[in-house]
Amino acid sequence: MSDMNDPVVARIEANPKYQQLKRKRSSFGWLLTVLMLLVYYGYIGLIAFDKELLARPLGAGVTTLGIPIGLGVIAFTVIITGLYVRRANDEYDRLTAEILEDATP
Repeated sequence: MSDMNDPVVARIEANPKYQQLKRKRSSFGWLLTVLMLLVYYGYIGLIAFDKELLARPLGAGVTTLGIPIGLGVIAFTVIITGLYVRRANDEYDRLTAEILEDATP
């Protein structure tokens, strides 16, 4: 367990790449969070305020418009999770390796 007085920790925190990593990861995380909240609460809003739209049948079958929209919410969640994982594995892991390389003597 590292101590906050550890010189390696101090070098990491002083590294501009570390500050860049924190800023990028935080802003991307917040962007994805806001998008997910908009999609999810948008769907919930449709359920609450426009039941007729979601109850509209697709074609002559029993499937309503709400089913593909709900599946779209689930698909959107999977897609943005994949985007985060891809970015983390590419950009964030690369920056982390550079930071650790710079910090270790």
